[in-house]
Amino acid sequence: MSQYMDYTISRSPIRVLTPSVDPARLRIKSATIVNAGHLPGRTMFREQATFRYWAIVLISGGSGQYRVDGGEIQTVRAGSWFFLYPGAVFDYGPHAGEQWDEYYFTASGTRIEEWRAHWLPDARRVHEWRINEMLLQRMENMLRLIDSGTPDNLDRAALHLESFLYELVSGEDGTEAGRKERLAQGIIEDIQTLLHLPPTVGEVAARHHISVSTLRRIVHDYTGYPFNEFVHRLRTAEARNILLNTDMSVKEIGERLGYKDMFYFSRVFKRITGVSPREYRSRVGP
Repeated sequence: MSQYMDYTISRSPIRVLTPSVDPARLRIKSATIVNAGHLPGRTMFREQATFRYWAIVLISGGSGQYRVDGGEIQTVRAGSWFFLYPGAVFDYGPHAGEQWDEYYFTASGTRIEEWRAHWLPDARRVHEWRINEMLLQRMENMLRLIDSGTPDNLDRAALHLESFLYELVSGEDGTEAGRKERLAQGIIEDIQTLLHLPPTVGEVAARHHISVSTLRRIVHDYTGYPFNEFVHRLRTAEARNILLNTDMSVKEIGERLGYKDMFYFSRVFKRITGVSPREYRSRVGP
């Protein structure tokens, strides 16, 4: 993922992602990612700022302030999150001589208005979240999806953003069942977003600070499949989508999904779908 320096924003390398995809190629029209980024060590303070699109800003380190329409000056610290949106004027950023670490996601569409109308909290207030590795990793996963620049991954990023926001708003469920459910959901989402790398059971277990045996049990209990079979089925579902919507060769699709051996990829695909990749494209495609 590319980084660059902009000393007007930060003294550290920043990531600013603005996907350039024809909206007609997106399947999800009601929520689209406009841009996103990670600004570690941000020093810039913005005054009288206005925005065309809705955005959420999450602070993972440092401190500063946030004010809407000249109102109350609210404290921002590590673990704070707040909104930017059209129709208001914002003053926000780290204090003079200080910095903060910022993630932001900008989106547009009718679904965002539905979020705002029905379940997002007061847009004029600073809210708090408990920083943890899983939430940070989910934001990084969304950035990876956006950085890929493909329509299907941009759709995924929009859906992940909705899920991520809902978790923030819902707050922490303190029960043991609630903790297990959140862990399982985070693992499944992690596997889904890492398909192109591809993920190994050891890597995913380490990312969530659990043993390999615990990870295998969670995946099986949550999906009904062993870890490797679940990954194969996710890849096959993605392969079906690519076969029907691109001209990529079977070899290229297999490599994109982490299969180094085209023949092995074809065997897995046929075992799960009943037909080979080429047969699937000719039978189901236009």
